[in-house]
Amino acid sequence: MLLSEQAYQKIDRELTKFPADQKQSAIMASLAIAQDEQGWLSTEIIEDVANYLGVPPIAVQEVATFYNMFDVSKVGKHKISVCTNLPCALRDGEKAGEYLKRKLGVDYRGTTADGLFTLVEGECMGACGDAPVLIVNNKHMCVRMSEEKLDALVSSLKAQGESA
Repeated sequence: MLLSEQAYQKIDRELTKFPADQKQSAIMASLAIAQDEQGWLSTEIIEDVANYLGVPPIAVQEVATFYNMFDVSKVGKHKISVCTNLPCALRDGEKAGEYLKRKLGVDYRGTTADGLFTLVEGECMGACGDAPVLIVNNKHMCVRMSEEKLDALVSSLKAQGESA
């Protein structure tokens, strides 16, 4: 067992939402729980989740690699996903991404040397009218991200990283 007892308890709660013969229905929630605890989903964690759910590891691997909110390689403490799909790109999404690349000194899929930030391109986040849009750590959506707001966000996240 590679996760904490609390993580397995959370997975058990997810399993109660589905019929006993449909454990694969809890794969997404289980991966989210594991990633929240571990920071990313290693091959060992994916196999552990599969074994715990009693499903083939390939079934869990397929979900982990299909959805872009799951990280199957190590990422920084703060993953910033910038929407660059066409509607956002037309409303400065690409410009925001380029600004963050320069500010952080990394390209997309890159992690800063201090391990604090990973920058990725994200898929549509459903807030095209509020572009540029980004999501921090798959949980916190930021909208209308001007350079000033991007600077404030990075400063705030750096301060959190230094105090942790």
